[in-house]
Amino acid sequence: MKAGKPDLFIFLVVLFLLTLGVVMVTSASFPRALSATGGADPFSFGKKQLFFTLLSLVIMVFMINFDYHRFRRFTVLFAVLTPVLLVLVLFLGNEINGARRWFDFKIFNFQPSEFAKLALIFVLAHYLTEIGAEVRSFSTGILVPLIYVGLICGLVMMEPDLGTTIVIFVIFLTMLFAAGVRISHLFLVALFVAPVGVYLIIQEPYRLQRLFTFIDPMQDPQGSGWQILQSLMALGSGGIIGLGLGRSRQKFFYLPEPHNDYIFSIIGEELGLLGTMLVLVLFLCLAWRGYKIALATKDHYGSLLAVGITSWLVIQALINIAVVTATIPATGITLPFLSYGGSSLGITMMAVGILLNISRDPRESL
Repeated sequence: MKAGKPDLFIFLVVLFLLTLGVVMVTSASFPRALSATGGADPFSFGKKQLFFTLLSLVIMVFMINFDYHRFRRFTVLFAVLTPVLLVLVLFLGNEINGARRWFDFKIFNFQPSEFAKLALIFVLAHYLTEIGAEVRSFSTGILVPLIYVGLICGLVMMEPDLGTTIVIFVIFLTMLFAAGVRISHLFLVALFVAPVGVYLIIQEPYRLQRLFTFIDPMQDPQGSGWQILQSLMALGSGGIIGLGLGRSRQKFFYLPEPHNDYIFSIIGEELGLLGTMLVLVLFLCLAWRGYKIALATKDHYGSLLAVGITSWLVIQALINIAVVTATIPATGITLPFLSYGGSSLGITMMAVGILLNISRDPRESL
């Protein structure tokens, strides 16, 4: 059967987010670019982000035309390569701010945990498709994949990276739910994971401090509360329509990582409530269309891939936005399509290309 056209709605949503990302990274990184280049090039980060964006679009177009079923041949490779890379980065990775999450290849940094998200989606989609009705068995449908996901999450936590760990585990839960596991089994998993999460928080003093800071950032406004207070100040000063593009004040070394983890705050400051609401609406539209594709396709493997990819992108965006708005404690996670970064954007756009490829499946009807 001849493949249909990719979903135009998702393509336009992603294209708009990418364009906004290049513009906002250029604006948010302006002071840091001046500092890093000795005043020579205030647009250096923006140029790099534009290059990353164009390259990622090429990757997306390639994936749109690459039959996603072929990835099933590489399931074992993905399953083995993921923990291997996560182990290697702990010993050979570049340490930044006390965390080992990246391989430094000089031209670009590669973050294995970003690859792990997509690889895990491939592995789970294949496994859950293969076991079929056995997914309702606790040992087959829950325990076996939980052991593997637990290994991946454990390695990511050793970097340490709590935010990515949460995203990976939510991907796991949503794919299990979509595959038809018993709800009671999911509740058992939640009961098991909850005390583990509490232990991980109280085990590390800095995580416990983040929790106390979340409850009352004013207890240490010049220290642990500085980051979130500056974020809220940026969002609040933007008002309804914002201060205007390029006119952020918090990006001038008040707000840490304004072009990365906290780019949503700069959007709020420069484009106002209207700008932040637009971003939220775009991600909600992505969720609506992505899950619609998952429901429409008759291919179980493709459906699970669509669920996993959509859940990953939307949940990560919601976590990032929740952090910068002080809705949840800080976790340190990027905003898909908008935050600065090369390898993460490339893998994200690879995932979008696969989602668009699934939408071309002639067995589906949107």
